[in-house]
Formats: sequence, C-alpha cells, structure tokens
Amino acid sequence: MLDSSRTFYAIYEDVEGLSPSSPVTINGLRVGSVTKIGFLNTSGDLLVTFNVENDFPFSKNSTAQVYGGGFIGGKSLAIVPEYEEGNLAKSGDTLPGEIEEGLLELVNDRLSPLQQKVEQAIVSADSLISSFNEVMNKDTRHNIRQTFEDISLTASSLKGSAQSVDGLLSENSAKLNRTFTNLDEMTGNLNTFSDTLTQVDIGRIVGDLEKVISDLESVSEKINNGDGTAAKLINDPSVYDNLEGATRQLDQLIQDVKLNPKRYVHFSIFGKNPGPYSPPKDSLK
Repeated sequence: MLDSSRTFYAIYEDVEGLSPSSPVTINGLRVGSVTKIGFLNTSGDLLVTFNVENDFPFSKNSTAQVYGGGFIGGKSLAIVPEYEEGNLAKSGDTLPGEIEEGLLELVNDRLSPLQQKVEQAIVSADSLISSFNEVMNKDTRHNIRQTFEDISLTASSLKGSAQSVDGLLSENSAKLNRTFTNLDEMTGNLNTFSDTLTQVDIGRIVGDLEKVISDLESVSEKINNGDGTAAKLINDPSVYDNLEGATRQLDQLIQDVKLNPKRYVHFSIFGKNPGPYSPPKDSLK
C-alpha cells in the first residue's frame, strides 16, 4: 500500500521567487505544497523540499517544474509525471528540477530579437537620412525645383498647343469635310474607272493592234520588193530624178510669172505679141 503523504526533493540554481507554502500540482490539480527551501552547498544551489498528499503514482524521471508567476501571482511547483512501470518514485526521492519560462521571461525572449531589429532599423534609417542629406544639397534641391518648373512650363505649352489644334480644326471643319467628300468622290470615280477597265474587251483591242502591225509589215514588204508606185518612188532613182526636174521647172515658171506678169497676162488694143521667153536671171538652177 502506497503512503498517501510523500516527501520529495528537487535542486535548482534559481527558484525565481518560489517560496515555502507554494502549491504543488499534478496536471493543474493541487496535490501538496512546498515545505522548505535552503542552500544545498557553497556553490549556491538550492534544495526544495515539498510534500505530495496523495498516492498518485509517477516515475522517478518525472520533473519538478517551477512555473507561473507574473505581475500579480506567485510561483508554483508542478510535477510533470512520467509513467514508467517498475521505476515509481517513492518518498525521499529527488526529482529532476527545471524552470518553466515565465511571462516576463517569455516577453523578454520575444522582445529581444524585436529590439535588435528595431535598433538595426534605427541605425539604417539614420544612415539613410545622412546619405539623403548629403545628396540633397542646395544645388540638387535647386535643380529639382527647376526641373519641376520646366515640367510645368512644358505641360502649359502642350495645353496651349492642344487648344490651338482644337481651334484650327474647328475653324477648318467645313474645309476638312469638303476635302473628305472630294476624297470619297475620287475614290468612287477610281472604282468606276476600275470597273470600266475590267469591262473593256482587251482581247479585241490586242487583235486589232496585231492586224494593224500585220498590214504595216505587208506594206513594208511590198516597198522592199519594189511593188507599187510607192516602191518605185523609193527604190527607182529615175522616177525620183524626173519628179525633181518637173518640180524645178514648175518653180521656174512660178518665179517668171511673178517677175514678168505681162508676159502671161496682157491687154492690148493693138494686139502686140509678147516677146520670146527667156529664163529669169535668178531662176533656180
């Protein structure tokens, strides 16, 4: 039969505010209390003595964990049970001791990395501000201000140009409409002309041209062969000489008529006959 009241021990480097009469719990249920806390040796380790007032079995490897505490409540001692058959803890045994991280310790653990990041961010921000101040000197600020002024002037100029274009379009809208109308008419005429071309009998025209060319070739062949008057005029020198002589005599006659008209046209009541004909001095040779 297990003793319903047992005494156990646990050793700690720091009990973090645990005190005699602090409750002892198993799975949140109070089963006893701390009876004594004292130094174990000259190294400063602390020996905690506590009682368990029931016969709930747990092994020697169960831990005695200091936990809780915060802004208001105090510390407690929890037995975290291990269940190993044949190795049950009995009164007088020393259990392994450990400290659970409390609220303050948890907050500190969580805030420490955040604090480091904040410090790094502050240093980076300070460096950035310093660099920005170095870059944004008086000349740079002036240049930036001038750039924005130039952009504003450019925008105003573009706005004025847009208004001018709008006005020009408004003033010449009638002309533009007429121009587009003329373009539409021209396009229609071109389409009509294109349709007309597609309706022309190109084959018949080509046939007529081929007939004309054939006739010209036939005439040329006859001239080259000496057939017909035209061929004789071109190919027979005697015909050409006779024509040239007749032409020369006709020119001489016309010139003599101009120089001596009385010889050819005269009126005489006495019936005087004209003298014999002689070629004019400036007659053609």
